[in-house]
Amino acid sequence: MMKISTLSVLSLLLFTCVTIQVHSEYYSKQTSNGFHLKEKVTHLHFYFFDILGGNKPTAVEVARPNTTIGSKSSISPFGHVYAIDDILREGPDANSKVVGNAQGLYLSSSLDKVASLVVYIDYEFTTGKFKGSSISLFSRNPVSEKTTNRELAVVGGRGKFRMARGFAECRTHYLNFTSGDAIVEYNVTVVHY
Repeated sequence: MMKISTLSVLSLLLFTCVTIQVHSEYYSKQTSNGFHLKEKVTHLHFYFFDILGGNKPTAVEVARPNTTIGSKSSISPFGHVYAIDDILREGPDANSKVVGNAQGLYLSSSLDKVASLVVYIDYEFTTGKFKGSSISLFSRNPVSEKTTNRELAVVGGRGKFRMARGFAECRTHYLNFTSGDAIVEYNVTVVHY
């Protein structure tokens, strides 16, 4: 009985050592069925409402460092991470028509007293001809820079903005230094198919 089980184990071990040859090669296929689309340039204009204060904030702190190094600014203390679900509106007034929302994260990235954020945000449009489409920004945003317009990179998109690239110029329209609430004007140039 012992010889049969030893023989069985040896047979199984031998069987697992047997290799089967597989022939594979790199695969690439080019198609001409519709990706010869013409590039389009679209200009977008909207206002981004980032609310940190009050009882219905649209941006909340989700992480902070376990240290006191860096900026003591109430607007953007170094190393703090915020999750956002901000409203996009046609104008700077809180009663302006809602055109979309922005969801993502921003990270306070400056050790200086100059506030700077790194943003990872998807801007989805909920009305008009771009309803259901979005642009994605991933860029550094020097929020306290003295220039009127700051430039952010558009790195992608969904829907009608699939394979998008471009840039967004943003300018702070309103900033409450106590609460951190801000309204930011965006002028975006998107190249897409």
